[in-house]
Amino acid sequence: MDRIHFATAAVNQTPLDWRGNLERCQRAVERARDAGARVLLLPELALPGYGCEDAFHGAHVEHRSWRSLESLMESCAGMVVGVGLPVLHRGALYNCAALIVDGKLAGLAAKQHLAGDGIHYEPRWFRPWPPQARTRVDARGLPTVDGASTVPMGELVFDVGGYRFGFEICEDAWVADRPGVRLASLAVDAVLNPSASHFAFGKRDRRERLVRDASRALHSVYVYSNLVGNEAGRALYDGGAYVAVDGEIQTTTPRFSFEDVEVAHTSVDLEVVRRGYRRTVSAPSSVEDPDGMLVAIDFQWPTAAAPLPPAPRPAWENAPGSELAFEEFTRAEAVALFDYMRKARSRGYVVSLSGGADSACCATLVAQMVALGTACLGAERFAARLGLDPERPLVEQVLTCAYQPTENSGAVTRGAADEVAAALGARHHLLDVQPMLAAYRAAIEGALGRDLSWEEDDLTLQNLQARVRSPSIWALANEANQVLIATSNRSEAAVGYTTMDGDSSGGLAPISGVDKSFVLAWLRWMETAGPAGGAPLPALAAITAQRPTAELRPPGEEQRDEDDLMPYAVLDAIEELSIRDRLAPQAVLDALAGRFPEHAREDLIAWIRRFYALWVRNQWKRERIAPCFHLDDENLDPKTWCRYPILGGDWGEELAALT
Repeated sequence: MDRIHFATAAVNQTPLDWRGNLERCQRAVERARDAGARVLLLPELALPGYGCEDAFHGAHVEHRSWRSLESLMESCAGMVVGVGLPVLHRGALYNCAALIVDGKLAGLAAKQHLAGDGIHYEPRWFRPWPPQARTRVDARGLPTVDGASTVPMGELVFDVGGYRFGFEICEDAWVADRPGVRLASLAVDAVLNPSASHFAFGKRDRRERLVRDASRALHSVYVYSNLVGNEAGRALYDGGAYVAVDGEIQTTTPRFSFEDVEVAHTSVDLEVVRRGYRRTVSAPSSVEDPDGMLVAIDFQWPTAAAPLPPAPRPAWENAPGSELAFEEFTRAEAVALFDYMRKARSRGYVVSLSGGADSACCATLVAQMVALGTACLGAERFAARLGLDPERPLVEQVLTCAYQPTENSGAVTRGAADEVAAALGARHHLLDVQPMLAAYRAAIEGALGRDLSWEEDDLTLQNLQARVRSPSIWALANEANQVLIATSNRSEAAVGYTTMDGDSSGGLAPISGVDKSFVLAWLRWMETAGPAGGAPLPALAAITAQRPTAELRPPGEEQRDEDDLMPYAVLDAIEELSIRDRLAPQAVLDALAGRFPEHAREDLIAWIRRFYALWVRNQWKRERIAPCFHLDDENLDPKTWCRYPILGGDWGEELAALT
């Protein structure tokens, strides 16, 4: 028998949700078995959850993970299953994958290369396992394949009934000194990669290329699993679990699924894989197995059926350029909001709908959560997962909006807010905050013993309006047990163009990972096209027709964001060059001059100086922005990506020298 039926899973886990994480792993095992598969790979650290963070320092997390492993093993009769958990050895914690064979523990593969960049902090909790090192560890009373009280741990090759398996764990596959090369030299038939690979724009192609190339270069079946959904609050996972053979992906799970468990499966003729290895002269080979590396296990492989043809890729995944980014953004946000709502045990979201772009974007994303979620799960299951009444309009139950005017608000923004809320089907309120604003202003003037004026107190009067809106919108959120959304985007975060405890108020900032230019372009796309399988939202024309404005100064001044700051396209380019690419101010200027020849060099210099001045003084604001979703590799969130001193130098010499 040379054909083996492989399965891989994408599961939606939650850190420290022991019962739920175990149940979802067990469900994946049953689905793989029902599909005829006998090998199943589950994601990295699937039992405790990948995002446990400093809870990994607690001994109980490792202990509970072993108990979950014991329970999972009881479900694995007749199966070969890989699953991730932390393992303590000689006082150090290791990120491991356990291999279960026919309900017994065969051994533990240990991760050698830890992810310590970007949003990942694995070296804070784990030690890297030394390449080619092996030992034996206490099996904690679990049944083992050889009946011993210990099991092998380290860099291992498992010979299961005559077929060889090895592990690379997530980051192991992304480095030059990857374990897969050594596994290939020992002619493994399949490399198993349990991963927790976060979503970022454009990452799908890199990940798929990694899997395809590994299957070809390592001359083995390459099985890759992943998480899906919003696991722990910030990092998002798009799923995308694969089985690849000879440079081709044979099967994959859907991306951005609202399902808790997705399983993809296919059968593979391993004799074909082995023939390819034999006829490739350059294939690495070793004439003998290193001592202690091979773990031999008896196992009777059942006959596997012929493979099914690969399912076609959804049409939206073939969208070109920016349209694909808009599709990914919509679906990533929809799943993230869905998971955040149910895992936070809230009843929905509240948006202070200003009639501007950012709040309209946030409200539209909540409505897209409902549209895409019901398309995936059906209305009844979607409602049940969120504790909603399926007989009532769903968007109305999960989205509360309010327009909060002052004397400086205009008819255009009020009309836009009303129109968008109605088109989305939100519960919408008018909360006139002018009386509260007048009372606060009178109180401050009484305390100061003078009248406030726009000539002398511009910033104070602007911020007073923004902050006076906060108590009432928070009250709506409290009344409905819903999460208040802060509407800040990344461009505003970069320069601190937000009022603390005003428009920054909220428990979640879902769009603070994307810049203003992207928000505006996405709204135009939603107005005219919308996601595949969905519908456009023409009501957004009332938003896209406007120039962005905070609308905090008197109407006659016609306040515009770009007049206060600089053109958003320039702002976003400076942020990219200076913060993401770490270029010095003069190099930023030289790059900008090439990108924006329509702007005078003196203007570019002035905007660069303004950006750096605002960036340096506003780190404290970025520290206080509500949790955001990580969407790409340019995030400014200091808790997951971009750390910067709250107090630091002002780049004065470099900025003065700009020419």
